[in-house]
Amino acid sequence: MKNMTVVGLIIGLVLAFAIIFGGWTGFFTALIFGGIGALIGAQLEGRIDLRAIFDSVKSRGGKA
Repeated sequence: MKNMTVVGLIIGLVLAFAIIFGGWTGFFTALIFGGIGALIGAQLEGRIDLRAIFDSVKSRGGKA
């Protein structure tokens, strides 16, 4: 899907159904899993490198 308007419409509808059927808990759960799915998709497409991000965070936090 290259038409971002359609993508935005679908995302909006999915989140609306999450609010209708799951309340605010369902809404936030849908947002969290949507974010996770977006990260995984971006990793598979090669847009981001999660390994490099995790290695960078790990190397900063482990040494005091």
